[in-house]
This record gives sequence, structure tokens and C-alpha cells, in this order.
Amino acid sequence: MRITGPARGLLTAERTSLNILQFMCGIATLVDEYASRIAHTDTQLIDTRKTVPGLRMLSKYSACIGGCRPHRLGLHDGIIIKDNHIAVHGSITKALAQARAVTPALTKIEIECDTLEQVKEAAEAGADVIMFDNMPPEMMKKGIEIIAGRARTEASGGITLETIAAKAESGVDVLSVGRMTQSAPAVDIGLDVTISK
Repeated sequence: MRITGPARGLLTAERTSLNILQFMCGIATLVDEYASRIAHTDTQLIDTRKTVPGLRMLSKYSACIGGCRPHRLGLHDGIIIKDNHIAVHGSITKALAQARAVTPALTKIEIECDTLEQVKEAAEAGADVIMFDNMPPEMMKKGIEIIAGRARTEASGGITLETIAAKAESGVDVLSVGRMTQSAPAVDIGLDVTISK
């Protein structure tokens, strides 16, 4: 990229601009690497809300450029019932019923499941999306069989460049990876000034 302008203005903006550009390019580059590992499957790569405070929209834009779709922009975009919510309510069925009672009709409700017993309960209770949390691929395949098309499926937790292909090959609908926006290494980009004559 070439930028033309007064030296004082360019040098004043240099470091902040480079920091933001390096940060965004780092996310896009890492997302592209994850996406390329599952390109042979039908699984969709998605990001998470794990972003640097104040930079969520830049992070999510970078992730989209890299080749994934956003999971949620904020808590308002969908309901995820996690292990602590289940513990407070006593069961997945009760937690889901409570969420349905107070959630707008078209809002999706997702249940995070650690076991196949939870997967079965979530499917029977009518969850829109069932998340396989830190499950190995073989367990995810069994979970998909249990769900039998009653809900969409997501895998999350501990997904790395080394494990993502096997997780995608399980047949899961989407894979969410927090480390893409949370800990992507910055790309090395510099600014070289050329004085025009």
C-alpha cells in the first residue's frame, strides 16, 4: 500500500496505524490457516466473542476476511446455555424452558453439552443448536447420530490447527475457535518513507 501526505502527519499516525493493521492481518491470516484445514468438508468455521475489549468489530471483520463467519456479535444475538446455567436450573430441560419463556420467538437457543447424555436431553428438549464442548471426534459422531437432524451442531473448545480437520470430518455443522481472535500473532508490517522530489 502506498500513502502520500505530509511527513509530520504520516509519522504521527504510523505506530497506531501499523499496530491496528498488524493486529487485523494477524487474525485474518490465522483464520485463513484454520479455514484451509477444513476446506474439504462442509463444516463452517465461525469465530467467538473472545476479542480484545474495544476491538470486537475490527476482530470480527478481520475474521470474516480470513474466511469464517461470526458466531455472535454480542449476547443479544442468541442464547447459549452453559454448564453453570444448567447447574443453577437443575437440568437442561428446565434451563431451556426458562430461556424459551423469556426469549423472542425467532432467537436461537444453544445448549453446551459435555456428555452424550446431555446431548440426548438437549435434543429431546428442543434446542436449536447443540454444542459439543471439548468432545473428541468419535464422541461427536455419536452425538450427531443421537441428534438425528433435530438441531444444528457446533464443536468448540480446545480446537487447534492439528485437531480441526478431524473435528470437521465428524460431520459437525460449525466449528468455533476462540484463539483465532483471542491470540492470533500480529503480522510483521512496516512503513518505509520515500521523499518525493
